[in-house]
Amino acid sequence: MKNMVAFIPIRGGSKSIPLKNIRIINGKPLVYWTVLAAHNCSGIDKVYVATDSQKISDTVNSFGFENVRVIGRDPENATDTASTESVMLEFAEQYDFDDIILIQATSPLLSAEDLCKGIEEYYKDDVDSVLSVVRQKRFIWNNQGGYVKPQNYDIFSRPRRQEFDGYLVENGAFYITSKKLLLENRCRISGRIVAVEMNEETYFEIDEISDWLIVEELMKQRELNK
Repeated sequence: MKNMVAFIPIRGGSKSIPLKNIRIINGKPLVYWTVLAAHNCSGIDKVYVATDSQKISDTVNSFGFENVRVIGRDPENATDTASTESVMLEFAEQYDFDDIILIQATSPLLSAEDLCKGIEEYYKDDVDSVLSVVRQKRFIWNNQGGYVKPQNYDIFSRPRRQEFDGYLVENGAFYITSKKLLLENRCRISGRIVAVEMNEETYFEIDEISDWLIVEELMKQRELNK
């Protein structure tokens, strides 16, 4: 039986919203929501939260989830310029697992059902990696030599929204791959990649205060609609 772990890297040095990962959103610290989703996903054996902040560590430990473990991360992999891959590789070189699902704490609209759906797709034949996306039904234009041209539709046959397939956009919620491919390619996804669609509202990632306000309202509306 393969061992699937969730990996949530968070750092204390966020500049746009200081310590945003433990700032309260919809009644709980931001990181709580993605940790909860991972904890409730039956396909995940263990959840690792990697942080350079004692405050974040204490907050996550206070949740009391039995399959969640807080680990440290090298300060060099927690700078503004460090890539997510750098801390993933640090983790992969130190811990034993078969497959990894990278989860970003800035996506609190993520659910356990989304993660389970992603894992189900990942374990199908001929799939090496999975990423989460949302479908956007917008018309895209590119600037070419000072003039603009449509990229995803014909201006002489403008589709109606209900007839338009749109396009897929990464929402940054989760990525799944194997330890083997991660170490070989040093990338969060590679090989034969499959996309898993999430609800369009999950397009928003929390980077700025404006994102925070939008996402918190969406979370409240989701609760009301349960």
